[in-house]
Parts: sequence; C-alpha cells; structure tokens
Amino acid sequence: MEDREVQEAAVEPVERPARENGIEAEAESSGSASGEAVAAEELLVDVAPAETTASAKDQELRAVLEAVVYVADDPLSVSQISAALQQPREKIEALLAELTAEFEKPEHGIAIRQVAGGYKMTTKPEHHEAVRNFVKNLKPPLKLSLPALETLAVIAYKQPVTAPEIMEVRGVQGAGVIKTLLDRKLIAVAGRKNVIGKPILYKTTKEFLIQFGLRDLSELPSLKEFEEIRRMALSDGDADTPAADSTVPEPEPSAPIET
Repeated sequence: MEDREVQEAAVEPVERPARENGIEAEAESSGSASGEAVAAEELLVDVAPAETTASAKDQELRAVLEAVVYVADDPLSVSQISAALQQPREKIEALLAELTAEFEKPEHGIAIRQVAGGYKMTTKPEHHEAVRNFVKNLKPPLKLSLPALETLAVIAYKQPVTAPEIMEVRGVQGAGVIKTLLDRKLIAVAGRKNVIGKPILYKTTKEFLIQFGLRDLSELPSLKEFEEIRRMALSDGDADTPAADSTVPEPEPSAPIET
C-alpha cells in the first residue's frame, strides 16, 4: 500500500505540469490569433476612411458634372470642363463615361451624348413624339412689362393692398396694369378694405407662386435683396441695350382709380 501511494504521488506532479503547459499553449495560440485579428482590423480602419473620402469626392464631382452638362446651352468639351473645374482630363473623361452609361438605362428619359466634339444632355429619340406633344400644350412664357412687374412687386410685398395704396408707392395710376395682372391670374380680389369708399383689395395667387418658382410667400426675397436684384437687372439691361427696351410698356391710362 505504501509503495502504491508513493508511486501515485510520484506520477501526479508529472501530469499536472503537462496539463498546465497545454492550457498555456492554447492561451498563447488564442492570443496570437487575437493579435492578428486586431492587427487586421487596425489596417482596415487605416485604409477605409481614405477610400471613403476619395469615393465621396468622386460622387460629388460626378454630381457637379451632371449639373454642368444640364445647364449648358452648347455642347461642352472635356477640355472646357476640366479647365473650369480644375480637375485632370482623365478623371473628367472617366466620370463622363459613367454618367453616360447611367443615363443610357431605360428608366431615364434623357441621355448625355457627344455632339459636335462636346457633351450635351438631350431627350432620348424614342420619347421624341411624346415630348413634342407635351411641348405643344405648354403655355407661352410669361412676359411682363416693367410697370406690370413693379405693380406685382408692390402687391406681393404689401398684400392685401388697394389700388390707391399701389399708386402711392409707384407714383402713377395703374388701372390698366392691374387689369393685365388680373387677366393673367397673377393677382386676385381679396375683398374690400373697411374704409370710406371701400376700395378693392388685391393679393397674389397660386399662379404667381408657380410662375416665380416659390413654395410660399415666405420665400420672397427681402425688400433690400429685391432692390439689389432690380438694380442689377436694370444695369445689365442698360449695358446690353443702351437704346430702348424691347418690351413695350403696358399703357397706363389716366382712368379714375378703381374703388
């Protein structure tokens, strides 16, 4: 019995280190794999932001290219675009090729085509008949004389407003101009003012918002901005046509003020 106990005691110390060594080896192996995974993740973290930034810049440039080709009246050459956007010619050509391929898809009704050595946005031939019929039914573009624009501006900013109040701002009678604006549905009657004579009040209409591309009246420029726009328009008009304005002004008869 004593000999057996001595033998078992002699065996035990030998087995335990073997187990412990095995556990340490497993931990070491696991730690090594974990370290490799962390290193790989760190590499990905280092690379991903740079790739994302480059991709975002290309997407933005592609969007700009699409807008530029859209607004241009004449075909734009790669050299023109490259110089204007200060981008390498090769990159412009590659992005234009991507855009051209994108617009060739059947879900798009327009295409980017090479015309006379440049790029231009056009409708697709298969839709020409439908587009032609649609254009025939469009209303002619809105044209207003300077007196009509001035009167419309007064009504837009001071509405509801009466004819005498409009005359006070403009300094001239405008019964004829008001009739023109009513006929074109840019203004409408908004009741009568509760003063002596009860003059008619005028306001702008939904058609006014449509024609001037406004969501609502809060998008009207401030009076200061409006004056600046008007000043620039007048100065441009003077520079382009120093003689006389081609638009025939609306007649402003000396009719009695409407009340």
